Amino acid sequence: MTIRVLIADDQELVRTGFQMILDAQPDIEVVAAVADGADAVEAARRLRPDVCLLDIRMPRLDGLEVTRILAGPGVESPMRVVIVTTFDLDEYVYGALRAGAAGFLLKDSGPTLLIEAIRAAAAGDALVSPSVTVRLLQHLAHPRTGNGSQSPNDPLTERELDVVRLVARGRTNQEVAGELFVSLSTVKTHLGSIQVKLGARNRVEIAAWAWESGVVS
Repeated sequence: MTIRVLIADDQELVRTGFQMILDAQPDIEVVAAVADGADAVEAARRLRPDVCLLDIRMPRLDGLEVTRILAGPGVESPMRVVIVTTFDLDEYVYGALRAGAAGFLLKDSGPTLLIEAIRAAAAGDALVSPSVTVRLLQHLAHPRTGNGSQSPNDPLTERELDVVRLVARGRTNQEVAGELFVSLSTVKTHLGSIQVKLGARNRVEIAAWAWESGVVS
């Protein structure tokens, strides 16, 4: 099954480079490449790509606003958004993930991670650049350490908490399975249960809850 991707970046060289990388993959097709946020919203609504690859700083609408429009809380049939940017400022990362992004990468992360992030987003997972994962999540927790995060009505089991702690450290499903000596399908089952209990849309929100609640410190 081909993953259909929309690229939005105000730099033509970046758009062209990303398109060459992604179109070279047998399972990925770039269906549009646009230069600003407003065009990104129009093209995304018209073409309904599987993944939208957005820059943060763009004319007319920035990447955060586009993410909120396409994938934010309350959006009917939200799309999968991956933010790719030169800037790793905490407020950008925080804003992107809170707005509904399924991934956050720096432009110097390299082609392999870019492709992995696209495939992860299309599969309903999330990928955050390893260079910002733990620092980001620690920053998310920092302003909230006094109050903590709300506890779920249905408490997590000890094994689910083990999974949450590893997710909060930026581990992939395969790495979680290896460290806990369980199967990959078991990890996915635990993650599904955790998402329901926490009301989280993806693993990024699970990780943020872990830092905010003090499960990870």
